[in-house]
Amino acid sequence: MTIFFTSQATAKNGREGHVTSNTGSLNIDLTNPAKDDDPTKTNPEELFAAGYAACYDGALNLAAKKARHTIDSTVTAKVSLQSDDDDGGFKISVILVVDIQGVSQEDGEQLTATAHQNCPYSKATRNNVDVEIITQAQL
Repeated sequence: MTIFFTSQATAKNGREGHVTSNTGSLNIDLTNPAKDDDPTKTNPEELFAAGYAACYDGALNLAAKKARHTIDSTVTAKVSLQSDDDDGGFKISVILVVDIQGVSQEDGEQLTATAHQNCPYSKATRNNVDVEIITQAQL
């Protein structure tokens, strides 16, 4: 196995703390949205949504290139924190809303399925996180 790069972030004081990255590109106060709706702060689910959306869109564009489709795409990841009835704790679920211009609905659904098989975030969450994909394709 070849490691291409490693990203690093450090959090302090949990959901109501602060997170930084070793590069300095992230330097963000965290909040619990249930207690504080300060728009200058973020939460772990929002950070996960940003990473998943970016990674999935990259996998989608790679799938399109391999299938010789030219597309314009936007991926919105909606990450929810919810109760876990199995253990009384919490878990996350994800809805990926995928807008694709340049292909039919059928081709769009094939591309999103391929992207879901290959995206590193999808692989990491498979069989552990409920992920729903909503494909909206248009020629």
